[in-house]
Amino acid sequence: MTPIVTVDLDRWRAGGDAAAEVLREVDAGMQRAGFLLVRGHGVPQGLPAAVRTAARRFFALPEDVKQRYATSVGGRGWIGPGLEANGYAEGTETPPDLKETFAVGADTRIGDATVDDVWFLGNIWPGEVAELEILMAAYTAAMHTLSDELLALFTQALSLSRNPFEGLASRPTWTCNINWYPPLTDLGPPEPGQFRIGPHTDFGTVTVLDREPGAGGLQVYTDEGGWEDAPYDPSALTVNIGDLLAHWSGQRWPAGRHRVLPPQESAPEEDLVSLIYFYELDHDARVTPLEPPIGKVGGLEPVISADFLRTRLDAITLG
Repeated sequence: MTPIVTVDLDRWRAGGDAAAEVLREVDAGMQRAGFLLVRGHGVPQGLPAAVRTAARRFFALPEDVKQRYATSVGGRGWIGPGLEANGYAEGTETPPDLKETFAVGADTRIGDATVDDVWFLGNIWPGEVAELEILMAAYTAAMHTLSDELLALFTQALSLSRNPFEGLASRPTWTCNINWYPPLTDLGPPEPGQFRIGPHTDFGTVTVLDREPGAGGLQVYTDEGGWEDAPYDPSALTVNIGDLLAHWSGQRWPAGRHRVLPPQESAPEEDLVSLIYFYELDHDARVTPLEPPIGKVGGLEPVISADFLRTRLDAITLG
């Protein structure tokens, strides 16, 4: 048994009884864990593998070369080791996460520097791995399309008469992180309480994860089962909701709490690359929580997307 259900978007798109069953599965799965495995996602076959190959070329570059593309959490470029600790987002003090990241994001500037210089930064591409720019353009376009479709799926799962996100995501903020988790042989033994990514929930609406399975891999938390290894399906993407969508749902659906285990002694040479697309909304989108009986908690205040996200990003940034 697993707390994460698998849904097929092709069955939902087909309509009728099959679609109704998918919607029931989505609501039940989200209430249980805030996670789904999603088949029928439409991402071109072979594209994630091509992105990984290019990313591994980048992460294998000497540190002084990667340093030319260095940035901080929330920026664009290389986020080196020791700069991020996701456990701080939920108030857990942990050593730095055991990973390196190459981050890209929304760059469609709106003409207001106070907004653009935070949410719509220009992307930085390594000349040493020229193919990465083209590959990531294709990959993030597929993720954007899928994320909009997932928001439509979620509103139907709650039997809403209209999709409120259609007016809130005309120029959304998003980030796509390529996370490299180095092997134990490179890092040495982890510190006590240190993870590849510490326990946390994501911040936005939906997160779409293409991951590799491993001994030091993803775990998901539920109240019923505690921490459990996340199931892996090579034909599916792992999807979880973040704090912003959980707030919108009136806490009917919990943000998916998760962590990535440290490298394991049983697999000392294991290195993993994950592709993580964090979708949000327009920076100035006003999100009004659903009241009961759809929502679980009444009286929650509306929030502005950018303000809501900023406090959480600041919490996980070290130094």
